[in-house]
Amino acid sequence: MQEKAKTRLRAKYEGDVVAGLKAKFGYENPMMVPKLSKIVLNMGLGEAIQNPKILDSAQEELSLIAGQKATVRRARKSIANFKLREGVPIGCSVTLRRERMWEFMDKLITFALPRVRDFKGISRKGFDGRGNYSMGIREQIIFPEIDYDKIDKIKGLNVTFVTTAKRDDESLALLELLGMPFRK
Repeated sequence: MQEKAKTRLRAKYEGDVVAGLKAKFGYENPMMVPKLSKIVLNMGLGEAIQNPKILDSAQEELSLIAGQKATVRRARKSIANFKLREGVPIGCSVTLRRERMWEFMDKLITFALPRVRDFKGISRKGFDGRGNYSMGIREQIIFPEIDYDKIDKIKGLNVTFVTTAKRDDESLALLELLGMPFRK
C-alpha cells in the first residue's frame, strides 16, 4: 500500500506542536502528547420535518465541505411539541479521521474562518471539560466548495474537534499551536 503525502497541518503537528506541548506540559513520553483524533461535522435541520428536500441539499453540501459522504441522522425519540416522530430524518453528519481530518482543519483555519463577516476569533467557551472543543458555524457559504448561486437556504453546522487531551487547557494549547484563531 502506497503512503500518501502528509498534509501541511499534520507536518506542523509532528514538528512544532509536539515539541511545544512537550515543553509546556513536561511530557516525557511522546505518546503522552495530546493529538486530534477526529472531527465531527453535524447539520441539524428541524425544518426537514415539513420539507424533506432540504435534507438532500444539506447532505450534498456537507459532503462537498467534508470531502466524504454525509450520513442522514434520524430522530431517536418522538417529541409531540416539535411534531417529531421517532425515525424521521432530521439531520446529517460526517466523521473525519486521518488525512481528511487534517485537510479539513487546514481548510477551516486558512480559508473558511477568515471569510466570516466581522470575524474577531472563535470563542474559548466551547470546551466540554474532557478536552473536546465544539463550535458553531452560522453559514455554510464560508467554505470555498459551496457555490453561492445554488444555495436554496442558508444552513449552519456544528464542528466538534475530538482530542486525546484529558483536560481543557491541554486541548486549548493543542488547538492554539495548530493555528486555531481564538479570541484574546
